[in-house]
Amino acid sequence: MSSLRTTSLYRRVTVTALVVLLAVLVILGIVVDAVFRAQAGQDVNRVLAGRVQLAQQLARQNVSPPNLLRRVETTGVHGWIALPDGTFAGEPDQIPDTRLKQVKATLTGPARINGAKLTLIADDSVVAGAEQRLRNLLLVTGLAAVVVTALALLVGVRLALSPLDAMTRLARSIVSGGRGGRLAPTRTNTELGRTAVAFDAALDALEGSEERTRRFVADAAHELRTPIAGVQAAAEALLQQQPDAEDAERLQVLLAREARRAGKLVSDLLELARLDAGTEIARDPVPLLPLARAEADRGALVAPAVTVEVTGVDATVLGDADRLTQVLSNVVDNALRAMGGHGALTVSVAPDGFTVSDTGPGVPEQDRERIFDRLVRLDDARDQRAGGSGLGLAIARGFARAHGGDLRCVEAPGGGAAFVLSGLTPVQASSPSSRPV
Repeated sequence: MSSLRTTSLYRRVTVTALVVLLAVLVILGIVVDAVFRAQAGQDVNRVLAGRVQLAQQLARQNVSPPNLLRRVETTGVHGWIALPDGTFAGEPDQIPDTRLKQVKATLTGPARINGAKLTLIADDSVVAGAEQRLRNLLLVTGLAAVVVTALALLVGVRLALSPLDAMTRLARSIVSGGRGGRLAPTRTNTELGRTAVAFDAALDALEGSEERTRRFVADAAHELRTPIAGVQAAAEALLQQQPDAEDAERLQVLLAREARRAGKLVSDLLELARLDAGTEIARDPVPLLPLARAEADRGALVAPAVTVEVTGVDATVLGDADRLTQVLSNVVDNALRAMGGHGALTVSVAPDGFTVSDTGPGVPEQDRERIFDRLVRLDDARDQRAGGSGLGLAIARGFARAHGGDLRCVEAPGGGAAFVLSGLTPVQASSPSSRPV
């Protein structure tokens, strides 16, 4: 498993911003230098072109070569004229300099100047000096900008990332035992806002899970205390009171019944623990109709006064046969207890699950989700004395969802309650079947 790099976020943001700024300044300096050099070159060329044009005008006006050269030359621009007779006006440069810009032109005018060659040279040392000063200025201002930006980032980034410090303080407070604290962001459409909302949601889920676990443990302890107290009382009576045969038999029956209740509750708690840990579910073809018929036969034996009917299609789904049997058994047992041992029960098989309907008192609409909570009993649909632990429906829904389906409670068409398991992966479905038991 790779480790999370925990370099200081302040440092990373500051260094990244400074690197980006430095890169931008370097690129900007190169661009400015190139633009300045190109513009300066264009300016020098324009000056030389203007001097040549002036020389052409002066030559046509019969100005003498020395005067013409004197009037053409200006600051940073000098030259010479090669006359047709081989003489020169001005002194030609003998050593070429790559920094110099040179332009040549043929003068036209009176006979003494017609055909003369004018050479003008512009010394760009002034431009080169200005360019060097510009570079120095860019370097100094760039370094100053980096320093000022670094100082500003040290303060600005800390202020910008202060919500992270608030999250850290809140997390440490929760670890230290504090509860109920939340970030409550003022804006939820920003990056930090979305992070804060997710953080608050995680805290809600964590504290809610902790509260549910605490309540569940307390309820489970309370549920276990009753049968264990019965076992203890019966055992002490058998050992200490030396009852007659009839009382001894009654105490033994009580002892067995309370021990069975405690064992059932412990078994259900273990099933829930496996579900919470992510139990493995097999993915084998499971025919639902034979499973439903077998459960109907069991229900008829448990409650002979209840009419049990199996209907639906001969469907096969992918799943764990033992777990699906447990789901159906828990739902059927719940229905039999709800009806008090009298009424009609229908198990209808569908291509992706089954429905168990009863003619009991039904479940109020506001309680149809609550009955799937752990250790929940409804006064008119559950009876602790009937042997229910209050965990059967929670286990059934857990295994249904582990198969990729769901278990929900709805109102039965003729009254009563209907528990619908749906969403299983079908393999095949064939002709309808109906068989009363």
